[in-house]
Amino acid sequence: MSATPRQPFLSHAEPVLPVLDVAATIHYWKEVLAFPQSWVWGEPPTHGGVSWHGAFLQFSQNATRAKASAGNTVWIRVKYIDELYQLHTARKAEVVEPLQHQSWGLDEYVVKEVNGYHIVFSGHMAGRDKSGDFPASVKIEERLPTSQELKQLADSVGWTDSFPAHRLEQHLKAIHYGVVAVDSLSGTTIGCALLLTDHASFYYIKDVMVKPEWQKQRVGTALMQAVNQWLERHAVKGALVGLYTGENLEPFYRQFGFGNAFGMCKRM
Repeated sequence: MSATPRQPFLSHAEPVLPVLDVAATIHYWKEVLAFPQSWVWGEPPTHGGVSWHGAFLQFSQNATRAKASAGNTVWIRVKYIDELYQLHTARKAEVVEPLQHQSWGLDEYVVKEVNGYHIVFSGHMAGRDKSGDFPASVKIEERLPTSQELKQLADSVGWTDSFPAHRLEQHLKAIHYGVVAVDSLSGTTIGCALLLTDHASFYYIKDVMVKPEWQKQRVGTALMQAVNQWLERHAVKGALVGLYTGENLEPFYRQFGFGNAFGMCKRM
């Protein structure tokens, strides 16, 4: 029997930046930008690098290329960007663009580092865009969305490719429990949250969707509260409840008792 071929796995990207002085660059990135890990090669060093969690950069000594490259940009994704911004300003980093919300949905600031590169730190500020009051016209119903409602919700949040029309009925047949949010004035379903289970030890919350024009009004919170209440009444004692989400929604799900856990997944 032939062995199953291994699949390539890309761990991270690591830009190599030409710099005027490797030792001085690493000192700056450690002392001003607070990157804790570093390494060098050569004596005196002509190559080296720094890292912090999942961000890695290398530096290669080449004065000619460094002068030609000054002004180029490195983009770094950050969690808890508020705290990092405070740290960098306290350490007198040259902030050329202050922390502010961008039209593409992220909060960013730009530092000009010692070689002239522009380092963009990007993430989500804590406490921004607080939710408004729950709309009086919205009702939470314990039922599954229809296939048409599910498709409309998926399209509204940009998940069209994950909900092809020919698989909607099959998708819904697998769901054990669901809730929908309905605007009673228009009769329109504006949100949903669905639940899968093995009926023994595992529950999986999925497809939590709210139409964009109804977001930031606690509709998603009401949907998750309904799912949580169902789990408290019916879930097997000691069962595991899981979900997948992006880091920007981590604070939202933490209020329902969810925390980070190591996991692996594969998208087909």
